[in-house]
Amino acid sequence: MTITIWGRANSSNVMKVLWAADELGLAYVRHDVGGPFGGNRTAEYLSRNPNGLVPTIEIDGEIVWESNTILRLLGDRYGRDTLWPSDPLVRARAERWMDWQLGTLGAPMTTLLFQLVRTPEDQRQPALIAQALETATKHWALLDAHLATSAYVGGPNFTLADMCPGCLVARWFRFPVERPPLPHLEAWYQRLQQRAPFQRWVDIAPT
Repeated sequence: MTITIWGRANSSNVMKVLWAADELGLAYVRHDVGGPFGGNRTAEYLSRNPNGLVPTIEIDGEIVWESNTILRLLGDRYGRDTLWPSDPLVRARAERWMDWQLGTLGAPMTTLLFQLVRTPEDQRQPALIAQALETATKHWALLDAHLATSAYVGGPNFTLADMCPGCLVARWFRFPVERPPLPHLEAWYQRLQQRAPFQRWVDIAPT
């Protein structure tokens, strides 16, 4: 089996795929693509991923893109009944948080990343930061309430679904902002910190 992953390691969507591959014990080759590395608009790359985005994965000659789709593929193929529930309802309870991260949580967290980390201080937009912080806080509070009754996002056991909001939670606790106490979210973050792949790929200073 040959696995190749294209994507820069500081992309949250790439982080979740690398985290998943390590949790599943998969061997792979990674190429830095996107952001400062470029390479994502070349004809060769666009032939793999016409969106020109990262990540993209190739498994034994088959190409897949979109981070959550990649997680589902890895789970179905290599993580059944360990990191990926086989029961459809149990799996759906986990998967909803995967799509929630991309469709709901991701936007304000991306705004905070660009404004607080990638924009010089004298060029930042305080109103935009305040709005994104308010929205992100609301979303994290929703997850905090869920985690009050569940050790992990999909239930009592860690699954690939934890990697979706999990790829952003370290940023949340590292951003230089005032945060309300969210004890269940913080306890979940601490549980994730015990996992070596999370330490390697996710629990790092945002760039």
